[in-house]
Amino acid sequence: MKENFERCLNLLLAHEGGFVNHPKDPGGMTNLGVTKKVYEEFVGRDVDEQEMRGLTPEDVAPLYKALYWDKVRGDHLPSGVDWAVFDWGVNSGTGRAAKALQNVLGTTPDGAIGPKTLSLASVANAKAVIYGLHEARQTFYESLSTFETFGRGWTRRNDETRDQAMEMA
Repeated sequence: MKENFERCLNLLLAHEGGFVNHPKDPGGMTNLGVTKKVYEEFVGRDVDEQEMRGLTPEDVAPLYKALYWDKVRGDHLPSGVDWAVFDWGVNSGTGRAAKALQNVLGTTPDGAIGPKTLSLASVANAKAVIYGLHEARQTFYESLSTFETFGRGWTRRNDETRDQAMEMA
């Protein structure tokens, strides 16, 4: 829902935390959940570690709105479903999150949330959709080769997102 972006952004930033540069993380240097590569593409220039370390929520909010929230059509999804899809989109890609939503809704998964997906989401049981997304997300995480390293955190995040989304639904 349109009025949920700021709340969802705050929940997201709590999950993402601050600056990290874990050697086993394929995303590399990251702050507030934004990788160096994605931030450079968004601002249209190279950035150094100092700039990455200095990112603020105000710096990354427009990026999250344009590249994730708007791509998953967060303004048009039911409350709670918007949060579940947005968080997964940030964590694993908007196309993957969109396809998962489409699978849960029983429509052809093309990775682009359009009128048909939005129509189905608007009449679906939001809590059932949230549970379906949670299960699909967990299955995806457990299939990754890095699950042994990062799985505990991913599982915690997935469970927290489900619980928060259920409260919003």
